[in-house]
Amino acid sequence: MERRTIGATALEVGAIGLGCMPMHWGYTASQQSGEGALRTVHAALDAGTSLLDTADMYGPFTNELLVGRVLRERRSEAFVSTKCGLLVGEQHVVANGRPGYVKRACDASLRRLQTDVIDVYQLHRPDPEVPVEETWGAMADLVSAGKVRSLGWCAIGARAQRRSRAGMYDATIRQLERVQQVFPVSCVQAELSVWSREALTALMPWCASRGVGLLAAMPLGNGFLSGTLTPGQGFEPADLRARHPRFTAEMMAANQPIVAGLRRVAHRHDATAAQVALAWVLTQGRHVVPVPGTKKERWAVENAAAARLRLTPQDLAEIAALPRAMGSWE
Repeated sequence: MERRTIGATALEVGAIGLGCMPMHWGYTASQQSGEGALRTVHAALDAGTSLLDTADMYGPFTNELLVGRVLRERRSEAFVSTKCGLLVGEQHVVANGRPGYVKRACDASLRRLQTDVIDVYQLHRPDPEVPVEETWGAMADLVSAGKVRSLGWCAIGARAQRRSRAGMYDATIRQLERVQQVFPVSCVQAELSVWSREALTALMPWCASRGVGLLAAMPLGNGFLSGTLTPGQGFEPADLRARHPRFTAEMMAANQPIVAGLRRVAHRHDATAAQVALAWVLTQGRHVVPVPGTKKERWAVENAAAARLRLTPQDLAEIAALPRAMGSWE
């Protein structure tokens, strides 16, 4: 698989990563690691994927334990990214950016991941009660201690901080400017896909101009852009899409022209709509690495193969002309 470089530390990863979250969080009520999920991670590595993206809150903890089982055998083939800063309660998730907590969380993640160093340690969400420079300083100390190789910022929660899409990353960029004064940001993880392009306006140029990698989260639109979801099919209560405005039967039907357009492009390449969606993300910059999430071996292998797909100018023009997605994200 093609390799891409993340950040000033010049850490190389496969062009397409693996988001491990769906194996234990967001899409399933199961808290068991499962041999199927284990095979999925191994299959991704076999296909050339190296970036494994997880977090301590997924499960919580079970996702890191699963990745740790793989790292125990194949650490040299993997690039591990995990996150700290969110605590899962019975009813809600809260941020914790206190320096002492951050350092304890890192030690716990290292144990679960069965490794002596984390390649990228991301701040999952800043704590409004703690100056972000203090949290980032504690994370920088982990780099000095040899426990972490580089630091990343997770901006997925930025959408929840604003009611409109316009300028949704303005606050994030201001925070990134602040922490850059403390220690370099190697990568930012943010949502980017054919039906969610807000990151292209300000966040992407900010990253490109500073040599910061962008990890494109949800590049398949929570599965919608794969074309495998049927309007009105319904989702399990634990599935985040069950409460998502874009996944009502009405909005899924309204957005089918987007999938149809991806399928038309895919037909010319003997590919799938999902592979075209991932290939489009790859064209957005050499510093961009899409991180599609899946718990199934089949999709992990198919996603990895998208790194070989080369879209033509005609393909890109057709994708650019697709209708904008309908339905609020709020």
